[in-house]
Amino acid sequence: MKIARLVLKIVAASLALAAAVCAVIAFWDKILEAGRELHSFLSEKRANCPFCRPAEYEDFADLD
Repeated sequence: MKIARLVLKIVAASLALAAAVCAVIAFWDKILEAGRELHSFLSEKRANCPFCRPAEYEDFADLD
């Protein structure tokens, strides 16, 4: 009886993993779109950040 429970748990876990993979494949375009929107939002925030401005001495970095 214990072996049957173990087998059923393994089958259930594999089916859950398969369902998760299918969900990712089904919504891949929406996932990518959300990632692009997040990237543009963060890059816009970074462009307007007063603490993220280039350093004053960056011009001298290529002096070596």
